[in-house]
Amino acid sequence: MNNNRICRIGENLEQALPSLTELILTNNNIAELGELDPLSSIKSLTYLSVLRNPVTNKKHYRLYLIHKVPQVRVLDFQKVKLKERQEAEKMFKGKRGAQLAKDIARRAKTFNPGAGLPTDKKKTGPSPGDVEAIKTAIANASTLAEVERLKGLLQAGQIPGRERKPGPSEDGEEEMEEDTVPNGS
Repeated sequence: MNNNRICRIGENLEQALPSLTELILTNNNIAELGELDPLSSIKSLTYLSVLRNPVTNKKHYRLYLIHKVPQVRVLDFQKVKLKERQEAEKMFKGKRGAQLAKDIARRAKTFNPGAGLPTDKKKTGPSPGDVEAIKTAIANASTLAEVERLKGLLQAGQIPGRERKPGPSEDGEEEMEEDTVPNGS
């Protein structure tokens, strides 16, 4: 599986590959340690390589993998030492260790088939009062120029009927435009 663009590992992998003993994921796009969590369910996995993946730049990645996949004997083509196993156990035991593992194991936000779509409760767009103000302004428009002005306001994100406080430069420009009379020549 090396030299591909693999960025995550599917759930329930142990059902599809129950006797997998070696997995070389070298030179892929695995960026988060949480993406490697499904490997912990494969009890026969003893050789694992994740070299040249963005995940190898994460702090404690080797200890995290030793903790999550305790049956692994060779990680990144280096034998897992007893000292590393003890250090991983020490680092991830207790409440602090569980919290550290949770923080480290962030997963990239991906779509899981069969899972519901994330719903945001926030409604975007104009409020009902704004919609009513827009409808009223359009109904009261009597000329095409007025309708075009309303269109410009709406495209600029302004609500007709709600007066915006003009800045000093805008105020002066409007007066100049109104006072200027086009020349006939």
